[in-house]
Amino acid sequence: MEKNRLAIVVPCYKEEAVLEETTLRLTAMLDALTQEGLIAANSFILYVNDGSRDQTWPLIVQLNQRNKYVCGVNLANNVGHQNALMAGLSVAKDQADICVTIDADLQDDVNVIRDMVTEYGKGKDIVYGVRKSRETDTWFKRSTALAFYSLMKTMGVKSVYNHADYRLMSKRAVEALMEYRERNLFIRGLVPLLGYETACVYYDRKERFAGESKYPFRKMLAFAMDGITSFSVKPVYFVLLLGIIFLFIALGILVYVIHAWISGNSVQGWASLMLSMWFCSGCILIGLGIVGEYIGKIYIEVKDRPRFNIERILTQDNPPA
Repeated sequence: MEKNRLAIVVPCYKEEAVLEETTLRLTAMLDALTQEGLIAANSFILYVNDGSRDQTWPLIVQLNQRNKYVCGVNLANNVGHQNALMAGLSVAKDQADICVTIDADLQDDVNVIRDMVTEYGKGKDIVYGVRKSRETDTWFKRSTALAFYSLMKTMGVKSVYNHADYRLMSKRAVEALMEYRERNLFIRGLVPLLGYETACVYYDRKERFAGESKYPFRKMLAFAMDGITSFSVKPVYFVLLLGIIFLFIALGILVYVIHAWISGNSVQGWASLMLSMWFCSGCILIGLGIVGEYIGKIYIEVKDRPRFNIERILTQDNPPA
């Protein structure tokens, strides 16, 4: 029986410090899976250079020349992690039967790929890599992650707790994912919408092998906002609810003022008046900001610009001179 060809898609942004070690570990995994007869011998690693300005792409070119598994995609500019993943999957889906996406920093356990392939053999189209715990994270990161997943659940967004972008997808699942054309990408929210059979495999996440995280707090916050506003309109409903609450507060204040006037007690204190005015004004601006976020996303979507531009592709069959 013909074996399935596996593509391991690895988005890279300034990852020159880890690529050599990442390639060693992924090569060893592909060799082992090939020997065990779980995948085809022409399976490959697809590095996607997301507009890095360091030596990431030249290193990918060198690895392509020396390693039979290594392929590469060079994007014309930096488009972000999620778009880089989509670019890699768009290339891999035409050549592979199954795709695994994993980050280059070696925090995700590459040995779990064997379990993912095994689950695929049982008929699962999507297999999520899920962290067992967050002991390696700081208290702040653990707390914000828990708050994020809880908020996503409250907003009605389908997501897998403690799952990032480490997953296996069948060819048909990847092709279905490509049908989602939005520019504000949150792939871990899109994949559960596909509806295919899924499974989870669990692993312990490690410390980053080398280099620095490419997700500082600012990017994490922007990513969370994308995840919420791309899949839920509940924040807009909350603005409406807030407006109704303010209306009842205003009516209560009006009743109090009328009662004070009838009883002859003068209403004094400009401080309380100013405080109320500033509070209400702040809430109005927050509401406008939430609505503006959605309008901004509509603006980006209707322009329908390409999510990425591929500058060069390196294959197994035609390595550069």
